[in-house]
Amino acid sequence: MRGSVEEIDMHSGKGSGKMKTITVEQLQQKLKLEVLAGEDQLQRLITHPKAHRPGLEFVGYFDFFPMNRVQVLGRKEITYLHKQSEEERNLHIGNVVKYHPPCFIVTAKQEGLKYLMIYCQQEGIPLLRTEDTTSEFLGKLDAYLVQALAPQIAVHGVCMNISGIGVLLRGKSGIGKSETAHTLIRRGHRLVADDIVVLKKLGPHTLLGTHNETTREFLALRSIGLINVVRLYGRKAFQDETRIVLDILLSSWQDQALNNELELEPSSTEYLGVQIPHIEIQLQPGRDVAGMIEAAANSWYLKQQGYSAAEEFLKRIEEEMK
Repeated sequence: MRGSVEEIDMHSGKGSGKMKTITVEQLQQKLKLEVLAGEDQLQRLITHPKAHRPGLEFVGYFDFFPMNRVQVLGRKEITYLHKQSEEERNLHIGNVVKYHPPCFIVTAKQEGLKYLMIYCQQEGIPLLRTEDTTSEFLGKLDAYLVQALAPQIAVHGVCMNISGIGVLLRGKSGIGKSETAHTLIRRGHRLVADDIVVLKKLGPHTLLGTHNETTREFLALRSIGLINVVRLYGRKAFQDETRIVLDILLSSWQDQALNNELELEPSSTEYLGVQIPHIEIQLQPGRDVAGMIEAAANSWYLKQQGYSAAEEFLKRIEEEMK
């Protein structure tokens, strides 16, 4: 059985998973970049999760120029421009700048950029600079852009990290998701999000679970109210994000509905096109739900290592019969 997913309206539309946008200013503040030109153009939008180094474009080849990407100028590009005559340099820069990319970022705190500053100021394109080397900065930039611009949706539920394994807990309101999360936190596991879980698609098979900032560190418990898990239990009780690898639906107890097969048929839930293994746990007074969630997470991990308890059990039976 696979539970239905209740999605929440977000800025990108209900469950649409559309690509987000960020401003150059958000990028500048996040990566602590120095603004050299275009201070009044920092609200320009960035829409593509990959950066580009304009090498071929400086020599006049524009057939595949990704003009909508952040343009990064490393030592190779800047050294090439420095060695050109003023006329050649103006021609090469002008050919790139006229396509109006979101911004230019110079790495390794390179100097002598007055000519580039003039062009960017005239065309209204932000020119930024970092102290990081090109390779270091590209790693940071691509990682940030992929996550910041990832398609995303929000679902009702609780997100936990169980011994390094990301688990999404779902179920009807009042079923006991937050109370179960609290028990798991007391057992040493970490809360990621309560009530509203933001899911981001980072790749064809990678789904990231996080909070929506407003609910960060908060857990809502009926009869108690809001608690801050970090204030109550310390930093070890919370983490900002986790890769979701298991979807668990908490449901009401139904007599004769549970089965005792040695190994259940695989089931999954789809989020943004990513298939996540799914199981259902029925609740009943006295049932150790937190313990079952721990068992489910650990069982998933063992399966990734190639181990199956059912296969081992059947093998033992076969050996005894022989």
